[in-house]
Amino acid sequence: MNETYLIQQVIKAIKGLYQHDILEKNVQISKTRKEFSGDYTLVVFPLLSISKKSPESTANDIGEYLKNNYSALESFNIVKGFLNLSLKSEFWIEKLKLFNSLNDNLSSANNKVLIEFSSPNTNKPLHLGHIRNNLIGHSVSEILKKAGNEVVRVNLINDRGIHICKSMLAWQKWGNGETPASSSLKGDHLIGKYYVLFDVELKNEIADLVSKGNSDEFAKNNTSLMKEAQEMLQKWERGDIEIISLWKKMNSWVYEGFEQTYNALGISFDKIYYESETYLLGKNIVAEGLKKGIVEKKTDNSIWVNLTDDGLDEKLLLRADGTSVYITQDLGTAIMRYNEYKPNKMIYVVGNEQNYHFQVLKLVLKKLGNEFSDSIQHLSYGMVELPDGKMKSREGTVVDADNLIDEMIDTARQISVELGKLDGFSDDEKNQIYKAIGLSALKYYILKVDPKKNMTFNPKESIDFNGNTGPFIQYTYVRINSILRKANDSNIEYKKVDNNYDLNEKELELIKLLNQYQLVINEAASSLSPAIIANYTYELAKEFNQFYHDFSILNAENETIVKFRLLLISFYKNVLKDAMSLLGIEMPERM
Repeated sequence: MNETYLIQQVIKAIKGLYQHDILEKNVQISKTRKEFSGDYTLVVFPLLSISKKSPESTANDIGEYLKNNYSALESFNIVKGFLNLSLKSEFWIEKLKLFNSLNDNLSSANNKVLIEFSSPNTNKPLHLGHIRNNLIGHSVSEILKKAGNEVVRVNLINDRGIHICKSMLAWQKWGNGETPASSSLKGDHLIGKYYVLFDVELKNEIADLVSKGNSDEFAKNNTSLMKEAQEMLQKWERGDIEIISLWKKMNSWVYEGFEQTYNALGISFDKIYYESETYLLGKNIVAEGLKKGIVEKKTDNSIWVNLTDDGLDEKLLLRADGTSVYITQDLGTAIMRYNEYKPNKMIYVVGNEQNYHFQVLKLVLKKLGNEFSDSIQHLSYGMVELPDGKMKSREGTVVDADNLIDEMIDTARQISVELGKLDGFSDDEKNQIYKAIGLSALKYYILKVDPKKNMTFNPKESIDFNGNTGPFIQYTYVRINSILRKANDSNIEYKKVDNNYDLNEKELELIKLLNQYQLVINEAASSLSPAIIANYTYELAKEFNQFYHDFSILNAENETIVKFRLLLISFYKNVLKDAMSLLGIEMPERM
């Protein structure tokens, strides 16, 4: 990286000028801000105790030393306590020559990272919130891999509990044997239908109890439906053959439906865990904690952990009837995963409404003697809404993932037909491109927002071919590809860099932007933010289009310029494709 090499040169300068050694971490160098002249800026103030001079004199000393001893330095200027350094064109051309090898070898972290994302419940289909979760998880996995980590992607399917029993009970009561085949519904959609039906019938029963003179509180706590669902959960945990058989059948429908959605999004996992296989380990861990006096049993036989001395609260670990809660299985799953993979870090991609849950999880694991709890990181992301408001699964007002994907592809089809962009393509080619554009619009619009922030997904804005959108970046890629295809058809050889080429200001800017790619990846990996990649990619596309508008490429003044610009945009094409792949976005060769 340029900053690292410059820091080394500054260290040599300080040693030569002031006979003083300084650590790399104490030399502050960053990109020069756009309003100032220069490529990189050294902050001089921390060095004044060494130089015993004013900021301007110290900056001038270092600037002159570098000018005389560092051949790549073109010039320098001083703004108060900041030394701005401008590097020669030859330096940037050399960087361009090395760019392919830099792009291929970004490895630096060399850690094993386990990342959990998706984590759906088997009582409903995936919705827009799940889409954001899956896209963030997949993209962060790709970014971490690109930064040199060994990544294990896992999914924990919440396939047991009271919510699943609600769907099962509703199907048992009112399903009349309906199946995905008989209803022509995806399995997850069919089960979601009965989850909504349970809520409808439950509200009806509550209203009936209230109409008979009971309070709202009494009615909510005394419905026969909820009692039946709770009894079903108890039977499930006791291994009742009939209930287990029903549970397996209905869950199999859901798994098949989930897989179809994952395939549509391009999502895959190295391993899938199931809550039904981990909750017993969690219960055993709680039992061990009880023996050690780390957790306590209440008079109603429920088991709690008291975290008030740690600034938190009391947390339920097992209900009075012996059934487990979410954190029970999370304890078991965390220990199972650590023993299986021994990761350096365990990342959970879960919405910010679970912030407290993960504070408790880490603390309880630590109290139970699991030092690896320090490696757990909650990637807490914000909620996603539509322009008309929030979604509620139990009321059936969610934005279904499958429907949204289909709508995005259909919108891409409509816009492409209106613009006449795909005239002359075969139907198969068109359908592939419609899918690539629609999914690009969906993925990019969601991933360009910092994961920590809440966001509103606007389908119409996401698919615009202008502005900060996936289709705009795809179209930029296709434009570059078209230019290169014409060059190849004309047998123009542009694979070698001319060291004596005289860069203009815009070409220099493009090279500098390309040169940031490694830093951008490392920053995105460190902050677990695909938005950094997305917005860098948009910057690439925007700058290329400005260059394309201002300068001719194939019809440039002479052959040397033509060849250099072709080579430069070929690197642009490669980085656009690579960066968008980190977002899970396919780049069509033609549009």
